[in-house]
Amino acid sequence: MASPNTYRLSCSIPGHEMDVRGLATGFFPDGAFVSVSRDRTGRVWVPISSSNRGFTEMHCMNGHTNFVSCVCIIAPNDTYPRGLIATGGNDNNICVFSLDRPDPLFILKGHKNTVCTLSAGKFGTLLSGSWDTTAKVWLNDKCMMTLQGHTAAVWAAVILPEQGLMLTGSADKTIKLWKAGRCEKTFTGHEDCVRGLAVINESEFFSCSNDASIRRWLVTGECVQVYYGHTNYIYSLAVFPNGEDFVSTGEDRTVRIWKRGECAQTIRLPAQSVWCCCLLSNGDIVVGASDGIIRVFTETDERVASAEDLQAFEDELSKATIDPKTGDLGDIKMEDLPGREHLDEPGTRDGQTRLIKDGQKVEAYQWSVSEGRWMKIGDVVGGSSKASSSRVMYEGKEYDFVFTIDVNEGGPSMKLPYNVTDDPWLTAHNFLQKNDLSPMFLDQVANFIIENTKGHTLGTAQPLGVDPFTGSGRYIPGSSDSLTGFGADPFTGSGRYIPGSGPSVTGPTGVADPFTGGSAYSSAALQQSSSNIYFPKTDAVTFEQANSMQILAKLKELNGGAPDDKKLPEDAVGKLEKLLLNVCDLKSSDTPTQDEISILWKTSHWPEDIVFPVLDILRLAVRHPVVNQSLCSETEGVQFCNHMLSLMAPQGRPANQMLALRTLCNCFSGPLGRNLLMSQRETVMSRATELKGVCNKNIHIALATLVLNYAGGLHGQADLEGKAQCLSMVSTILEGALDKEAVFRLLVALGTTVSGDPTAKDLAQSLGVKSQIAKYSSVSDPAKVGECCRLVLNELQ
Repeated sequence: MASPNTYRLSCSIPGHEMDVRGLATGFFPDGAFVSVSRDRTGRVWVPISSSNRGFTEMHCMNGHTNFVSCVCIIAPNDTYPRGLIATGGNDNNICVFSLDRPDPLFILKGHKNTVCTLSAGKFGTLLSGSWDTTAKVWLNDKCMMTLQGHTAAVWAAVILPEQGLMLTGSADKTIKLWKAGRCEKTFTGHEDCVRGLAVINESEFFSCSNDASIRRWLVTGECVQVYYGHTNYIYSLAVFPNGEDFVSTGEDRTVRIWKRGECAQTIRLPAQSVWCCCLLSNGDIVVGASDGIIRVFTETDERVASAEDLQAFEDELSKATIDPKTGDLGDIKMEDLPGREHLDEPGTRDGQTRLIKDGQKVEAYQWSVSEGRWMKIGDVVGGSSKASSSRVMYEGKEYDFVFTIDVNEGGPSMKLPYNVTDDPWLTAHNFLQKNDLSPMFLDQVANFIIENTKGHTLGTAQPLGVDPFTGSGRYIPGSSDSLTGFGADPFTGSGRYIPGSGPSVTGPTGVADPFTGGSAYSSAALQQSSSNIYFPKTDAVTFEQANSMQILAKLKELNGGAPDDKKLPEDAVGKLEKLLLNVCDLKSSDTPTQDEISILWKTSHWPEDIVFPVLDILRLAVRHPVVNQSLCSETEGVQFCNHMLSLMAPQGRPANQMLALRTLCNCFSGPLGRNLLMSQRETVMSRATELKGVCNKNIHIALATLVLNYAGGLHGQADLEGKAQCLSMVSTILEGALDKEAVFRLLVALGTTVSGDPTAKDLAQSLGVKSQIAKYSSVSDPAKVGECCRLVLNELQ
C-alpha cells in the first residue's frame, strides 16, 4: 500500500519519436503543457476530459530544421489571448507559435549556434541562451539586447519577477545576474557546467549543475544551501508554489522530489537521461526523457495509473541495463556482493540502491518508501571482479568519455568515444566520416565535445565586467580617480579657471524651456496646463556657458610650461584666441579659418594634464557650423570621435572626461556632427556608460545630456536596438545619479525614447524602469523633476 504524499505514475505518453528535451506548463487550455523533442516537433497536450488521468495531443508544431532543444510559454495578451509558444533549436533559431496554426508566426534569427534555453517575462519579453556563449533579449520579433560575458555555452536563462533582472547559467561554471543589459554580479561555486536555473521568488533562485549538486542562492550573491543526492549530471529543476520544495532530473535516470531541504522521494525511469520537468497547476510532475516518452507522476490517488499500468512501468524498469560507469552505482566488486537474502532487510531511505548477486548476474534494486519494498531497477552490466575503471569501455577500448551525440537525421542516437588528449576537431571529423554524416555538422560536434569535457570551454576568456554591447571592459568604480570637487582647479590648485563651473546648458529658447533654468519656466503654469513641455525633445541640448578670458588665461599659463615639442608659438596662441572669441559669439560675421581649426585639432592632443582648456575651446567651437562641418566630416569625423573617446577612458582625468562628453553633446548642434554621432552610437554610448561610477555631478549631467541627444536623434525612427541602448544607459546612470539636473535629463531621455513607440514602452517596462523612477514622482525641488517623472509614468501605462 502506498504511503500518502508520495508520487506515483499517472500516465505515460509515447508522443515523440526521439528524446523529449523541453517541457513547459501552458496557460491555455487549463491543465495543458507543451513538449519539444529531437524529432523536430513541439506538441501541446491537454487532459482527457473523460478521465482523471491521461493526456491527448491537441496541437503539433513544425518549423525547425533540426532538433528542438527548449520551450517556454509567452503569457497571453490582447493580441494573443491564449498566449504564444517559443521553441529553440539546433538550427540556431527561435520559432514562435500560436495555437491556431502548425507553422511559426515568426522566426527569431540572431544566435550563431544552438539555442538551448528560453524564458519569457512580462510585456512579451523573451530571453534566450545559446551555445554561442551569449544570451539575447527579444521583444516581439526584434532582438533588443545581446548579453555578452560568459566564456562558454549559456545552458540556462531565466527572468526574475523583479522587472529588469535576468539570470544566465553557463558551461563556464558561473551564473550571471543582468540588469538592463549589463552584468551586475557573477555567482561562482559550481565546479562544472551550470545546466538549469529556477526562480524561487524575486530574491532567490536555484541552480543545478553537471557537478551533481543543486544550490540555493540569494540574488545578492550568497549561496545559502547546497543539496546533494544525484549521482550524475543534473539537467532541470522545477519549483513548487510554496517556494521551498522542488523537483530535479538528471543523467542518473532519476526524478527527485525535494521537501524541506531533503530528498524525500527518488523515482527511477527506464531511460538514461531525464532531460526535463515541469509542474502542472494540480501539483502533478511531468518529465521528459531520452526514450521519447513523457511521464506524469501524481500524489493524488484519483489520478494514479491503473494497477496494470503501474506493473508494466515496474517491469519496464526492471529490464533496464545499468552501466556502473555512469557514476550511479560506484565501483563494483562482484565477489563482495551479497545474495538475494540481502533484500529481506528494509531500506533506510527512499531511493536507496542495493546491488545483489544472482548467479553470474548483478541486479540493482531501489527501496520504495511508498511501496515498503525493494523494486528492481535493472541489471548491471560491466561488473567485474576488479574495481571498475573510471574510463569507459566502448568497442573493446577504454575512453575518458563516450557521448551520445544529437547529430542525427532520423536514425538512432550515435556513440562518440573521446579521450581528453584527442583533438576534438579531428575526433568530430572521424565521427562524421564513420557514420556517413554531412561535414556541415563538424562545428556542432566539435563544440559539443569541447563543452562537455571538463577543463575545456568555448572561446577565449573575456575580462570581468564585460560591456554587453562591445565586449570591452566596463569601468569598475574605484579603478580611476574621481574628482571630488570643481571648486578649485584639480591640476594646478588654482581657483581662477573652473571647467564646467556656472550655468552649463541651454537649449533653443521657446515656451517655458525647462533646460534654460530661466525665469520663463513656471511650475505653476505647467500645473494649470495639460501640455507636456518636456518630451519628446528632438532638438540638441548643448553646453554653451563659458568665460573666454579665463579659458585664455589658463591656456597661456599652461602653454608656458608645455613640453618644447608641444608649445605653441605666439601667433598660434593668437589664432586660438581669435577662434575662441568667434565661436563664443555665433552671430559674429567672422568665420573660423581652416588654419585656426587645424591648430585647435593639433593642440587637442596636448598631454592629458594640460589639455583641458583646449578641450573647453573645442567644446565651444564644434557648435559653429564651419567647425562642425570640418571636424565631423566623412573624412575626419571618425578620427575626431575616436580622439574624444580616448579622453573618456575610465582611467582618464575627470576634467577631460567631462569636457569630451560635453564636446560630443555639442556636436549634435550641426547636421554633420549629428550624423557622425548617430553612426558611432554603439561605441560612443558604450564608452560613455563606463563613466557611470565616476563620483562627479558634472560628468553625470554630461552623460545624461548625451543619452538625451541620442534619444532625440532616434525619436520617430524604427531603430529598436538603438532605443534599447538608450534605455539601458538611462537605467544604468540613474542608479548612481545624485544630482537632480542629471536625473531630470535622464527622465526626459526616457520619455523621448518611449514616446510614440509602443515597442519601446514594452521594453522599458520589461527592464523595470517604472519601479526605478517612481521615487522621483514626488520630488518638488526642482518641481520639473517630479512633473516630468509623472508624465513618463503616465506614458508607460
